[in-house]
Amino acid sequence: MTHPATMRAVIADGGGGPEVLKLVERPVPQPGQGEILVRVHAGGINRPDVFQRLGNYPPPPGASDILGLEIAGEVVACGEGATDFAPGDRVMALVASGGYAEYAVVAQDNAIPVPQGLSMVEAGAIPETYFTVWTNMFDRGGLQPGETVLIHGGSSGIGTTAIQLAKAFGATVFVTAGSQEKCAACLKLGADRAINYRDEDFVAVAKEATDGKGVPLIIDMVGGDYIGRNYDAAAIEGRIVQIAFLKGGKAEVDFRRLMVKRLHHTGSTLRPRSVAQKAEIAHSLREKVVPLLAEGRCKPIIDSTFKLEDVSKAHARMDSSAHIGKIVLTMAD
Repeated sequence: MTHPATMRAVIADGGGGPEVLKLVERPVPQPGQGEILVRVHAGGINRPDVFQRLGNYPPPPGASDILGLEIAGEVVACGEGATDFAPGDRVMALVASGGYAEYAVVAQDNAIPVPQGLSMVEAGAIPETYFTVWTNMFDRGGLQPGETVLIHGGSSGIGTTAIQLAKAFGATVFVTAGSQEKCAACLKLGADRAINYRDEDFVAVAKEATDGKGVPLIIDMVGGDYIGRNYDAAAIEGRIVQIAFLKGGKAEVDFRRLMVKRLHHTGSTLRPRSVAQKAEIAHSLREKVVPLLAEGRCKPIIDSTFKLEDVSKAHARMDSSAHIGKIVLTMAD
């Protein structure tokens, strides 16, 4: 398949608000060993993109300065040794950078075939959130059928994904969200209890709903004072998995609760991991999650879509925190 020599892409011209995002022309990248070149149709916007725009989350060494961590599109070329896909295949993939562009190079081991029945917009909203939720809630958090999980930020892209996956694997789900509308959206997705953190104390609710025992697993993207409160809400031998720090990475915490309850507090980042490590997650998703997507038992929740040239408006929507689900950029019809 033929493709042009140049493409449109988005970079951050300095650190700051959505206005620093610039549409530029760049050479179309060429696939190397074990890589595929994808004509991008859609790609999700994620909080790490915002942190990069602000100047707080630079791309890994050797990665492009083009923003974007996930894409969906059509394979147009394959590098040497890349035999898993062929030109014309529809794929969705995790990338270390380069997603906000009309073409992107992807390690074939980090790409997944798009299930039948999913649109490119839906597929473009899957990789970053599903990779993140799987590795944190199941691999690190060890969620088991019959357990209760408390998910902070339940109406976010991560949250809406975590609700559906937790329910699909037989868990009871509590979430926090910041409005009645967002709580209602979480309940519609299958959450068993939605806590409006502006009106209720999630610690008190979690304890009351579990007869004082607390919850076995907490997925936290908030940080700040939530860290100590999570220790209060957790059950004996509870696990707390940190995936972000929207309220800051520093907190004053009484660690005696960690000892008395024998808590496990862990965390991870996804972007800096090796291609091989991400490939392991991709393998799990292919085996255990893609069938759920194909059957319609899990589905990305799309808040809104924006064209590539309207990327600043898309980031303004993300900054507002008014969204429910994923915000997606579209690069091709």
